[in-house]
Amino acid sequence: MTENQVEILLVEDNPHDVELTLRVLHKHNLADRIHVVRDGAEALAFVFATSVAHHLKVILLDLKLPKVDGLEVLRCLKTDARTRTIPVVVLTSSREERDIVESYQLGVNSYIVKPVDFGQFRASIQQLGLYWLLLNQHPIH
Repeated sequence: MTENQVEILLVEDNPHDVELTLRVLHKHNLADRIHVVRDGAEALAFVFATSVAHHLKVILLDLKLPKVDGLEVLRCLKTDARTRTIPVVVLTSSREERDIVESYQLGVNSYIVKPVDFGQFRASIQQLGLYWLLLNQHPIH
């Protein structure tokens, strides 16, 4: 897989959450073209250093990240004309009202609190993948 084929960018530093997310997406044939980065700096470098932004269908973004936090990643993505239209879904454990409000003020497309229960987590990821990859219409770049 080349970087130009990536459709999903998963920005997550928790290896367990990465494994669960990938497992669900693969099981439902939704993750053929997914790239995982483990911190905010890596996410920004990946998106802005390549032409991958034109092919991304969705970015799944955790908020509590090392190096550059998720809110700053979101701010950079939504203020740059090259990446502004890429759907960003915050997928986080934070239920803090200020995180939710700031995410929407910065232009997030959806805010999902990660369920603690594995079955609920699995169902959430499956629904998220089905919606953003199959149902949602993306602009042609």
